[in-house]
Parts: sequence; C-alpha cells; structure tokens
Amino acid sequence: MLRVDLPKFPTRHGYMSERIQQAYIKSAIDKGLLPPEALRMAEVVSLTAPGDLSKPIQFWQLYSVLGQEPIVGIVHRFYERVFADEPWFTSVFERVGGLNHHVTTQASMWIDVMGGGPYYHGAEFRLSFHHTHNAMALMNDKGAKRWATLMRETLNASSDLMADDPRVRTSLNTFLTYFMTKYADEFAFEDRHVFGDTNGQLKRRINFMKMTTEAIEALSEEELSEALMERGVDVSQYPNKQALVGKALMM
Repeated sequence: MLRVDLPKFPTRHGYMSERIQQAYIKSAIDKGLLPPEALRMAEVVSLTAPGDLSKPIQFWQLYSVLGQEPIVGIVHRFYERVFADEPWFTSVFERVGGLNHHVTTQASMWIDVMGGGPYYHGAEFRLSFHHTHNAMALMNDKGAKRWATLMRETLNASSDLMADDPRVRTSLNTFLTYFMTKYADEFAFEDRHVFGDTNGQLKRRINFMKMTTEAIEALSEEELSEALMERGVDVSQYPNKQALVGKALMM
C-alpha cells in the first residue's frame, strides 16, 4: 500500500466549504458513489486527504495536498486563456474586471471550498449574485461549453501543479463537474461532464469483527463476497448468501 504524509498544508473550513461538502456528500450517497454512512466516515468528512494513495481525494481535501500556490496557478492559467479567447467570450469577463481581479476572486472561492479557510466572503450568495448579474450572458449552452473547454485545456496543461499525486486531477474533475451540474440545473443549460474521470464509487470498509450478527446478515451478497475476498477467502466455496454469512460470522 503506497502512502504519503498528509496534510502538507494546514486546513480549516471556509465560508462555503462545509455547506458544499454536506450537499455533495448527500448527493453522492443518493447516486451510490458514497456509502450511506459517508457523513460519519473520517476519510470522507476530514479536510485532510487520506495518506493511502488507493483512496480518493475529496475536493474539500485538495488544499491539504496542494496548498495555495498551485491552486492560484491553475486559476491564473485558466484566465490567461479566457482573456486571449474570442471577443464574445472574453468581453463578458472584461466588463467585470481585469485578469488579476478574476484570478483573485476565483482562486479565493476555490481555496475556500477546498479546505484552505475563509477566503470567499459572501459565500454562496456572492457566487449566485455574480452568475445572475455579471456572468448571465455566459450561463447558457454556448458559454458553458466554452468555459468547460478552456478549463479542460488548462488542467491538461497543468500537471506540473498537481503535486505528483494521481488523485489530484480526478478530484479537480469531481469539483468542477459538481459545480457545472449545479449551474446547469439552476440556469437550464446542458450539463457538460467534459473535464475527465471523476471520483468513482467509494465502498465502505467492512470489518466483520466489529459487526453484530444482524448487521452482517443485512449486507448484500455482493458486499459479503467482496469483503471475504479481501481477506483471502475463496468465495466460490460458498454458493449462496446464507453460506457467505456463515463464513463471515467465523472471521
């Protein structure tokens, strides 16, 4: 099992992080991406990413791995692309402020949500106000497609800022996909999952020694089989759920 020492950078909740974290976890549970007890799992709710590289980084844990400079660096590279893009797209941003203004505000929001502390004053109200007043001209299929394309290109060109941790890019994709889906629902444009692979299903770690008989019996046949195989059991010798339960009770 490959491990790294984390956190590399101290973390704390910001103005947005806790609410976004809770909303994402509940949504992921509904979709089967996180187990029902995810809100009680330390590796999920912690602001520090798991040191075990086989476990995913939740996006509110990214600051613990990256710190401030790489996050600001990715955002800066993105807005360099924005301000060099076609006038119909760039002009919407220019009306609000220059490159440095957008880098500062967007990076503040990212750092806040990613576990770096209270940086984005105004939280979700401020974000909503920005999209409905400043960026409304781009909150549509055409604008969302161009924004997502430039962000994907930025991420593809920014592996040097991702701490040599293969989980970082997937976590960033998850972060961006979550917000893109949220905005697509709010502004009725096409949902664009174009950033790349997102965090897959996180299965709960089953410890038979700490479970009651009733809890073991409540597991699905698939869960029983996988948990037993992780312990080196040849499950082909146990042809049905009752047999699997019996073996689990002996562990």
